Amino acid sequence: MFNNDISIDLGTATVLVYMKNKGVILNEPSVIAVNTDTNDIEAVGFDALEMLGRTPPNIQAVRPLRDGVISSLTLTQEMIKRFLSKVLSRRVGHPRIMMCVPSGVTDVEQRAVIEAAREIGAKDIYVIEEPVAAALGAGFDISAPHGTMVVDIGGGTTDIAVLSLGGVVISKTLKIAGDEFSEEIVRYMRREMGLIIGPRTAERIKAEVGCVAARPKETLCEAKGLSVLEGLPRSVTVSSDSICGIFDDFVFNIVERIKEVLEETPPQLHADIIEDGIIMTGSGSLIYGLDKRISEATGLKVTLAENIDECVVKGAGIALDTIDTVDDPTHIFHKKAYIRD
Repeated sequence: MFNNDISIDLGTATVLVYMKNKGVILNEPSVIAVNTDTNDIEAVGFDALEMLGRTPPNIQAVRPLRDGVISSLTLTQEMIKRFLSKVLSRRVGHPRIMMCVPSGVTDVEQRAVIEAAREIGAKDIYVIEEPVAAALGAGFDISAPHGTMVVDIGGGTTDIAVLSLGGVVISKTLKIAGDEFSEEIVRYMRREMGLIIGPRTAERIKAEVGCVAARPKETLCEAKGLSVLEGLPRSVTVSSDSICGIFDDFVFNIVERIKEVLEETPPQLHADIIEDGIIMTGSGSLIYGLDKRISEATGLKVTLAENIDECVVKGAGIALDTIDTVDDPTHIFHKKAYIRD
């Protein structure tokens, strides 16, 4: 990996950029604010996130990615350009880029990701599937004939995959992830507490009291919003016990997809998975009790990776570092997707 090579985890909720010898050089929300009157970009990242739900009608703060894929190519390109301008000097020139994509990405969605990277002046572009990158970033040697099971829960998608010999043996992508948990909190607060809250408040509630299994001790947090009945600002207290059961359908669907992947996994890899268990990555894995619920449902050990939200982007950097050192790198990532003239 040359000094100006970078890997990008273009997530629904967060964009991370990794550079060799420097580590993660950018970690900001995947949000961009646009002036609809002039089409000018007002802000990106944290600055744009501050504008969500707080802007005049002509300023729209939006997420240009939904469910792990690009919904607005133009806005995504602008967002990436502005992020990279924050962290890359002009002397860097045209970097090689490794882009992360969900394992179930379509050709059209993949081309959109490649186009976004090409527009920022990349020299060469490579694409790696997120479960592969997650396993590499978690410190696993997936080049051996050994089965490794990864569940990567991001903001927009959950990727479930069994890896061996540097590639994906079987995988499934589920469009239930961290964002769905947050949106369910918004619905719950309106339905059960008569309070309209924004996405940032929902994220805070999820982080402070969100759980899918009972906590040892009930925890509380305060939520402020708009009363449905009175139309006035109001504050309520939310408890972990009251919110615990609202995610059961999501957990059921994630567990069922994990079971399906296990059923379709070649028998010769089952012993490896039983020995190693399931590795969970992605910030969506951090909701309290999710690892326990998956372990109980599958009978397998479940381990949360270290630096769980950075595994994918670091793994992509590791893959990019191997391009010039392995005889056949296509087992780990797709062939070169774009070569600059």
